This record gives sequence, structure tokens and C-alpha cells, in this order.
Amino acid sequence: MPKEGAHINNLKDALPAEQISLNVNAEHWRNAIREAGNLLLHAGAITSEYIDAMIQTANELGPYIVIAKGIAMPHASPNAGVKRTALSLVKLATPVEFGNPDNDPVEIVIGLAAIDGKTHVNTMRALAELMIDKERMARLFRAQTKNEIMEILTQE
Repeated sequence: MPKEGAHINNLKDALPAEQISLNVNAEHWRNAIREAGNLLLHAGAITSEYIDAMIQTANELGPYIVIAKGIAMPHASPNAGVKRTALSLVKLATPVEFGNPDNDPVEIVIGLAAIDGKTHVNTMRALAELMIDKERMARLFRAQTKNEIMEILTQE
């Protein structure tokens, strides 16, 4: 696990198994964001204020956080309560609408806490590399266990 304030080198560093939750029930996109935020909070990566900031950012800026078909990546400004860089991953039991007509409904919510802008960009780059690999993405959507997800994340 990275030290406080450390930059991540790969997705596996930022997303250990304990920051993954499967088959989560969320009745609304706000609940889905809160679930992803709670994993980051319990990991000690953020303060509770950061969860509220993620929801507020999505409220103010719209569903731009739905970054690909079925995937949302809520985040907020580092000064809103980030203690260290980390990711969380929530697979929803039932997909929810975030208001993005092109990419709804969302099934996978990836919470992002980045200590600074450079780390945010590097983490987004690592996620983009995963998302352009259609086979890995299909496996991610089919994954039923944390171990399966970890294998997909560590595959190069």
C-alpha cells in the first residue's frame, strides 16, 4: 500500500482487494458514489467530506463522471479531503442511471482520490489503458469475485 501522499505506479497499487465491493445495491447514483467513497474512507485515503464533495461535483458539473459505457468515476478536488491516492471499485447489483444518455446505465463505479493533479492524470492514464482493452473490460463486467478483478487489473 502506498505511503501517505505517495504516487501510484499501477492500478493494483491504488486498488487493493479490500477497496473492492461486489453486488452492491444502490437505488440512486448518489448512493453509488457514497458506496465507492465509503471504501476510500475505510481505507484511510479520504475524509468523509470528500464523499460529499464527489456528490456535489457530480451535481454541479453533471454526469461527465460517466467516462465509458457502464462506468462512472466520481472524484473531487484533492483539497476536499484526500489523504493519499487511492481507488475503489463498486460493482452494482443493478445498474443505475447517472444522467449520461450515451453511457448509462452504470454498473461499475470507480472512486478516485488523487493527492494532486499529476497523480490524477497518471491514474486516469492507467484506467484508460484498461478501458481500451475490450477483452479485459468484458472480463471486468463479468467478474464475480475480488480475485478475478485483481487478476484483470494486474494483467498487462
